[in-house]
Amino acid sequence: MTDVSLGMPQLPAPAYPDEVRARLEADAKEVIGRYPDSRSALLPLLHLVQSEEGYVSRTGMRFCAEVLGLTTAEVTAVATFYTMYRRKASGDYQVGVCTNTLCAVMGGDAIFDELKSYLGVGNNETTGDGKVTLEHIECNAACDYAPVVMVNWEFFDNQTPESAKRLVDDLRAGRPVEPTRGAPLCTYKETARILAGFPDERPGAVEASGGAGPASLLGLRLAKGETPGQARVVAPRGESPQEAPQPGSQHLSSHDAPQQTSASDPAAAPEQHPAGPSSEEGE
Repeated sequence: MTDVSLGMPQLPAPAYPDEVRARLEADAKEVIGRYPDSRSALLPLLHLVQSEEGYVSRTGMRFCAEVLGLTTAEVTAVATFYTMYRRKASGDYQVGVCTNTLCAVMGGDAIFDELKSYLGVGNNETTGDGKVTLEHIECNAACDYAPVVMVNWEFFDNQTPESAKRLVDDLRAGRPVEPTRGAPLCTYKETARILAGFPDERPGAVEASGGAGPASLLGLRLAKGETPGQARVVAPRGESPQEAPQPGSQHLSSHDAPQQTSASDPAAAPEQHPAGPSSEEGE
């Protein structure tokens, strides 16, 4: 007969310190007040506790359950369903590389493999300095700027392995980094608080959010019968645009990469396009 050991049952999650709980309760009351049914506030409350610890801990889930009158099982079911909630301590900057079909074909797989090697981490792992958590993600809804990398949900368009390495170098060194479009970059905890529904109080952050870029709007303009202000948003591979972009029509990031240097460009030298299926199953 084989002995079977189920181990010790998991102890209840510890509570937040009194001063932390008092502060979170005040914020939670404000969030819950926005909804006619209190349990509808669960998603923003999970962002709120994530802004406290950088991830949704067992303590955070216990807090959400208590203030909403839910069971911890109900809260856990939601927290584990959505990938936007972290389940373990992670870095200040979540660097997500889109590896869905179009981004992968345009070089996303190559970027992800290069960053794994360069940072010395695997998928959903964090660098030793606690700065960067790397993950592959499904569709950033920015196919017109593929391949795309996101940092704390802000866009960095038209990337290559080299531009992505410069990006993570700057993040780890504390140098200022400007997204291609959208609000200025902040830490993951600060991002989580904004997603919980609290205002971004940084000067000029809201005004900088902007709108869609020219590549996103080109089809709409053509459908309306308008004549685009430039012949092509992106030139065919190996060719130059027929007309230069209009001044102010694009917001380029310091980390934007030239389109023709995409690692999956078939016209590039063989050593420049290592793109291919991910070497690790599930990634």
